[in-house]
Amino acid sequence: MGKRRKPSPPSRARMAVLTTAVAGGAVLASGTAHAEPAPTLASVKEQVDRLNEEAEQAIERFNGFQEKQQKLQGEANRIQEKVARGQEAMNELRTQLGVVGAEQYRNNGIDPGIQLMLDSDPASYLGRAAVQDQVAGSWTDLLKRAQDEQRKLDQERTEAAATLADLDAVGASLNAQKNQIQSKLAQSEALLNKLSAEERAKINAQEAADKAKAAAQQAAAAERAKAAEKEAADKAKAAAAAKETAGKGGTPAPQTAAPQTPAANTPAPVTNTPAPPAAGGRAAAIVQFAYAQLGKPYGWSKTGPSSFDCSGLTGAAYRAADVSLPRTSQEQWKIGTRIGRGDLQPGDLVFFYPDLHHVGVYIGDGKMIHAPRTGKNIEVLPIGVMPYMGAVRP
Repeated sequence: MGKRRKPSPPSRARMAVLTTAVAGGAVLASGTAHAEPAPTLASVKEQVDRLNEEAEQAIERFNGFQEKQQKLQGEANRIQEKVARGQEAMNELRTQLGVVGAEQYRNNGIDPGIQLMLDSDPASYLGRAAVQDQVAGSWTDLLKRAQDEQRKLDQERTEAAATLADLDAVGASLNAQKNQIQSKLAQSEALLNKLSAEERAKINAQEAADKAKAAAQQAAAAERAKAAEKEAADKAKAAAAAKETAGKGGTPAPQTAAPQTPAANTPAPVTNTPAPPAAGGRAAAIVQFAYAQLGKPYGWSKTGPSSFDCSGLTGAAYRAADVSLPRTSQEQWKIGTRIGRGDLQPGDLVFFYPDLHHVGVYIGDGKMIHAPRTGKNIEVLPIGVMPYMGAVRP
């Protein structure tokens, strides 16, 4: 059997070829990894809008947990005060039990019959015996009271422990929501920081154009609705006049079509900030408060006075009219009367997005005042700019 030949080591030339091939593959892979196209302005804006919307959803959840935490903290404080009072009552009862027990021990050491025989003053003894019976009765009453107080104290301590456990759980959820908010906002800011000043200006201009377009569409729709309403009223008036004339035996005057209002086809000029209503009434107080906040910065989880988030602003506006609202937009949706879009009045709450995570104060003319998002100020905005879900009049 012949000897096996050892494989010869690769030559220098072969090694050079392999090295070049590997390096070329690495360069190719590297080149492929960096071949992704730069994001467009539209895609950046879309990502920023999505991140801000997700952040606002988390903010409303944070507000809900924060409100729950405050309620639980108040409940925990109340229960702990009850526990402290109960412990004081138990300490007092124990003191009383000790006094009565010592008295019983001193007086019940000798058989009562023997004490009566040996006593030089039987009448005095009988008096002391009656007192001893009272002491025995007090002892029984004190024991029963002590048992009842101990049961109450144990129950209150159990309740306090459960409430504090809930408080810890809510606190953990609060921190999780806070971290999520900060992460979303940081991602949004990082995307914007990659843009040049010119690109940021283009995005801002696009947002302004979208707002103006929505405002113009709403103004046109409002004018069309007014024209249709006037036309219907004119027809009803003409019909009533014809009926009255026919009833008197006369010949009804020929009906003429109501003149077309030019404004039905030509939308009226749109103003960014309609004038607030005249003073008077709850709605005026709400809207005037909202107007006074214009230009203040959005601050997440803030309820004023220097900054607000969306539900913080609506809650503060209603407090100005002596009306208390829940903390979150979802909870604000649940109170009051639902209002159709055609029946909106200044002071109504208007809600947006399927999960109702955004809310504003309606001010008339198809517009609202709202706190938009981080980095923006409180502003007037047409309600058609965002996905409108409905309105409530608390």
